[in-house]
This record gives sequence, C-alpha cells and structure tokens, in this order.
Amino acid sequence: MLPPPWLVRGARSLWHWQWLQLMGGLAPADAQGNYRRPPAGFGEAIAVPGDAAEPGAHVLIVGRSCPWAHRAWLVWALRALADSIHLVVVEPDPQAGRWRFTEPFEGCGTLAELYGRCGAPPGSRATVPLLYSRRRQQVVVGESARLIELLNHWPAATNPDRKTDRDLDPPEQRQATAAWRQRLQESVNDGVYRCGFARTQAAYDAAEAALFTTLEAAEAQLAAGGSLWLSGPRPSLADVQLFPTLIRMELVYAPLFGVGRRPLWQLPALWAWRSRFHQLPGVADTCWPQAWRRDYFGALFPLHPSGIVPAGPPLATLVGSSPPAPGDAGPISDIAG
Repeated sequence: MLPPPWLVRGARSLWHWQWLQLMGGLAPADAQGNYRRPPAGFGEAIAVPGDAAEPGAHVLIVGRSCPWAHRAWLVWALRALADSIHLVVVEPDPQAGRWRFTEPFEGCGTLAELYGRCGAPPGSRATVPLLYSRRRQQVVVGESARLIELLNHWPAATNPDRKTDRDLDPPEQRQATAAWRQRLQESVNDGVYRCGFARTQAAYDAAEAALFTTLEAAEAQLAAGGSLWLSGPRPSLADVQLFPTLIRMELVYAPLFGVGRRPLWQLPALWAWRSRFHQLPGVADTCWPQAWRRDYFGALFPLHPSGIVPAGPPLATLVGSSPPAPGDAGPISDIAG
C-alpha cells in the first residue's frame, strides 16, 4: 500500500531540513548555497628547514582518500623523498568524523590530538596533508598548496646538497603553471565539491558549468599538440593538482557528486594525459581506488545515507593508453553518466 501524499510531503520536508543541518556540519556554504571550503590550519608558507635532509626528521601525514593529501603524496613520490621524509597514512573514522592513526603517533591516537598538541585552537579542523617536525614537535605546514611547493624544493637525504632531479615547477613553465594551478583550484579541485555539496540548484549549476568549462579548456590545450603536459613539455605542479581529481572522476565524483555530464572518455586528450601521469614512477603506488570508494560512499552520510558502496570500473580500465570506443565503454559510461 502506497503512503498517503500528506505523509510523503511531510517526510520530504523533514528529510530536507535534516539534510541541511547535516550539511552545515559537513560542508559550510554561503547564503546562496555555494560550498565554501574552510581554510586549512598551519597554512603559512615557510622556507625549507635546515634539517630537511636529515633522515627521519620530518613526517608527511596523508590519508588515502583525500585528494588534497594525494597531491602532497604525489610530490613526495615523484621527487623520491622517502629517505628524507617518513610517510604516515591515517585512516578515517566515519563514526567520529576524524582521522585516526593506526598506531599511536607522538603519543596521539587521532590527528585532532596532534593538532591540539601543536597549538591549534580548540575545535580546529584537523585535516591532511600535514608535514610534521619530530625534532621541534611541531606542524611545519598543513595547507596542501603551500606544502607541495615546499616539497618541490626539499632535498633528498641521499644527496642533501641539491634537490632531486625532478623539478615540478620548471622556470620556463612557471607562469603557465601558476595560471593553471589557480584555475584548477577553484573550478576543478574545489569544483567537484562545490557540485556535490551545493545547497541549491543554482549553486550546483554554476559549479558544474565552471568545472566542465575548465576541463574542456584543458582538453583543448592538450589536444593542440604543443606539449604532453598542462603547462609545457615537463610535468609540473599543475599536473599534480589535476591528477587526484581526474583519477577519482568515474570512481567517485561522477556518481556521488553528480558530475557525469561528460565522461572522461569523451575528452580523449585528457584521458591520454591521465594515463601518462599514472605511468610516471611512483604514481601508481599513491592510488587506492578501493579506499576512495569505501571512504566517500561510506562516510559522506548526508549525500549517501545507505552507506552502500556501489560497484565501479577497475582502475586499470581508466588508465589505458586510449579511451574505449563508445560501444565498448559500458561500465565507464554507466558510472559516469
């Protein structure tokens, strides 16, 4: 027996009100319903510390599912900094809504405890990525954009007199890299969240249009054939910023955040770029698709109350050298559309 219309209307109104309350805690928004990412703690830019090349002196704390942590993890991997910076991976605690250490770190069980010990104000959002100094027992930097810039200048412990060979901010590309980074941050990196966390249709429509306008601009740039990478002939921090978003697109963002208007196989230059980037040394080891899907679908209760993790395409099908033909793209197009 179908429920009476008055009950359906009442239930919908009550659920919408409860959804707004939950979203207020998950993702703050302005008066027009546009998601606004809160600033990260410990966000000041700093110079490379004097003990940077000392093995074990610093720790990079990341979470597998966080795209902001992923970009720092990528720079750490691409520049082969494992000898000078130890990596610690925290796990999400969906029930408590916080990051926790798998074993105590500096006497702390959660990232929030470490934040408090390092002087963060009570109630501060404890987020990844985070670079921590064991000697000073202090957070060095916790804002991802500043952190990847710092890591790009970080010396390797095996050769402390110089950087590792891979410079992700080549001087001849610096202007183009900076322009792409600024555009990607607003419309793509934050953009998928502005779609998923929008409170109103107008907020979603604006964010979704900006997202695909920028992706189509990146497609045109790469398709022009001038270079293999966004800002020039060498990989840069712009590519590092784009990859964590695009590698999650079909697996998480399209089905959960409603950004499947154009699946990536319809943007073949971007598809080939994503595959190229994934093949760079160390990149594959930073990709954890099962954790991404488990954490997004399992933890974002206001967007996915059931907690059921839906099936998705294997990562290997998303990083092939060329997009599948439309008739062969079944699992990908189904997820993305």
